[in-house]
Amino acid sequence: MSNVYRSLYGPKLKNGLHFGPWTPKLLTRLGVTTGAFGGVALFTVIFFAEGVPRVRSDILQKIPVFGSYWVREIPASDNPF
Repeated sequence: MSNVYRSLYGPKLKNGLHFGPWTPKLLTRLGVTTGAFGGVALFTVIFFAEGVPRVRSDILQKIPVFGSYWVREIPASDNPF
């Protein structure tokens, strides 16, 4: 320890955990915010792409509980053959 005087009654300062300007608290807030924006963006893309048959069959019908909602049965009267 160096010969610097430290009062017993002064604050006990320690360096916090950080990597450059990034602290764990800041990274947590940034992750939650980024995840929320990403979730909203994903919902928006799926909402607008719902009418595309390829998206409906490849993605939406494979959702375990709600997949049957996007199944479109073609009536026999619409069959050209």
